[in-house]
Amino acid sequence: MNERHKSILAPSLLAYDHADLGVAAVEIESEGREWLHVDLMDGHFVPNLSFGPQTVADLRAKCGLFLDVHLMLSNPGVLVEAFAKSGADLISVHVETGSGVGEVLSQIRNLGCQVGIALNPDTPAEEIRPFLGEVDLVVVMTVVPGFGGQSFRQDMIEKINVLHRWREIGRLDFRLEVDGGVNPENAMLCQDAGADVFVAGTAYRNLDKEARNAFALSMGSA
Repeated sequence: MNERHKSILAPSLLAYDHADLGVAAVEIESEGREWLHVDLMDGHFVPNLSFGPQTVADLRAKCGLFLDVHLMLSNPGVLVEAFAKSGADLISVHVETGSGVGEVLSQIRNLGCQVGIALNPDTPAEEIRPFLGEVDLVVVMTVVPGFGGQSFRQDMIEKINVLHRWREIGRLDFRLEVDGGVNPENAMLCQDAGADVFVAGTAYRNLDKEARNAFALSMGSA
């Protein structure tokens, strides 16, 4: 694995107290993490609501973390500019949103953000293959998105490995992120399959500070 693809442990904001998100971001940064994963839900693409562009702007003002913004929206093109202007460093959208996803990826790039594409557990890896040369990040959902605290789907390990092999064969440079039910045990399996960014929500928050740091060190992450 080259230096650009060193492992990153990205705590998920969704698992924290939503009345104290700024405090959570400062705490995560103080523990030495580099990324913060921010899930945005519209109540339509997934059956839940979360945050908006103002949340991202407020987080940007509170911390220097790399803001990994995951849009679980039916029509992400309407809001990507707002999230980019709010301070997102990377914006991911779902391939399941439809035929216009390529245009949205270009829109994100033109707004100066890194570009990500995500796919749900039951979506074949082949659905995103045409876009792999255009993105900085591929997000493999290892739970059905919408709610935190779900169990990791073991059958996603093979999908991670397929995407990793395509990355190697094509000499592509995207990061490979896993999101959903990630804990210290299954994160190692994902890493062995080729993943290099690990979104951890409930499992991360429920650890004490020493165990969180041990989790990060076990992945070779900051």
